Amino acid sequence: MQQNNDQIQRFIFDATDIRGEIVTLDQSFLAATNHQHLSPWCKSLLGEFLAAVSLLSETLKFDGLLTLQARGDGDIPLIMAETDNLGHVRGIIKPAASAPLETLDLGDAALPDIIGNGVLVMTIDPKIGERYQGIVPLENGTLAECLSDYFERSEQLATKFLLFSSPEKCAGMLLQALPAQKVKNQAEREDKWNTVVQLAKTVKQEELFELDHATLLYRLFNELECRLFAGKTIQFKCGCSRKRCANAITSLGKQDALELIEQQQKIDINCEFCGTNYTFKRKDLDTLFGEDNQPLH
Repeated sequence: MQQNNDQIQRFIFDATDIRGEIVTLDQSFLAATNHQHLSPWCKSLLGEFLAAVSLLSETLKFDGLLTLQARGDGDIPLIMAETDNLGHVRGIIKPAASAPLETLDLGDAALPDIIGNGVLVMTIDPKIGERYQGIVPLENGTLAECLSDYFERSEQLATKFLLFSSPEKCAGMLLQALPAQKVKNQAEREDKWNTVVQLAKTVKQEELFELDHATLLYRLFNELECRLFAGKTIQFKCGCSRKRCANAITSLGKQDALELIEQQQKIDINCEFCGTNYTFKRKDLDTLFGEDNQPLH
């Protein structure tokens, strides 16, 4: 039985300079996707992004929010997955207006063809400090390949992402070479890296979904002194609130907000991440807009 559902764990190889992360999302994935009424194919695609952003969160140390977002003009113009440093995840996928949300299936189409002309952006919003944004080239067929190439180029360290997803569960593994400390010889470093990657590539989706992390890593790397560390729980959690929606309304200005109320008798704001609906009526606007016309804080 899978014992590591909704957990991410770090592992290292004691005899060489290679680190890794392994993650499995089960209930957190279902909670993040079930309310969106997505086709099985769309859920699986969003699952890859949720697994990826979870792996990234343990690779890029930060205190704040990390977002992985693909935007373009294709059949899927928007995919976004977000996590914070506490392991709270959420995500959305938005097919084009012409694409049937609940039945869309593009099969094995390459990621650039799915997104169309667009970009893959990784953003870190720290609680303290400056915002960081990295553009990940959409030059490969899969999200895993795009991220692997990006990290190899930006950090000059060999990196391998493996991502798996179904309509019910998603999982992933990250391998990354570390600066030479235990093994100095370059040829030996490359040989050990290639060995670890080739072994990792033998993993099957059902193994990642069904086996606990310790058992899986032992099966893959039992001769390579692989050491697994304690895990961190992954949970679905949305950061929306009525106060944030109220601030969005006040940012419209009093006149525009009142015009919407006159037209519709209410203002409905639906959170696409969790499905929560926030309704504001005329009496709520009277409370929001005082003489000083200041938004809530």
